[in-house]
Amino acid sequence: MLAVSAAGDARAQIYGGVGAGGSVVLSNFRSDASSAVIVAAPGPAAAPRPARARSEDKPTRQMRRIVDEIAQQLHVDARLLHAVIRVESNYNAGAVSSKGASGLMQLMPATAQRFGVKNLFDPRDNVEGGARYLKWLLGQFGNDLELALAAYNAGEQNVVRAGYRIPDFPETRSYVPKVLGIYEAGDTD
Repeated sequence: MLAVSAAGDARAQIYGGVGAGGSVVLSNFRSDASSAVIVAAPGPAAAPRPARARSEDKPTRQMRRIVDEIAQQLHVDARLLHAVIRVESNYNAGAVSSKGASGLMQLMPATAQRFGVKNLFDPRDNVEGGARYLKWLLGQFGNDLELALAAYNAGEQNVVRAGYRIPDFPETRSYVPKVLGIYEAGDTD
């Protein structure tokens, strides 16, 4: 599904966006104005490194400003948003997980649609949707940060099924303390 241009140096591009019903759409051509390049690689053999493998990434000033503005606007702790973004995508706005979560806050298409996200790969749109979701989860789980983070990772229905405890999923059991550690340390760089 990669397109290689015939002119000049070979480039592969993959565009991403949100389709009807909130599905993630990946294509070798730009389907509409809301789709964005998520992979632009020299030649078809080049493969991007997964977002989680790039530990040297730091938020740009612009990215930090976006997160901080949204945190203030929505009354969500900016350190919490930064911690979630660090663990979810390591500040890679084009990140796509194997399960279909996308963008800085790794929103699933249905969650993005539920919280008004139009473009999963637009940093402001993604962070605003993720912040709204996190704020909603905190309300749903009585401001219990551990449960809200578990629900962010595993889905709120899994926290309810687990008796309002952290579900016994290895990924979620690892995720919650990882985010909390970054949050409590105030390590947003």
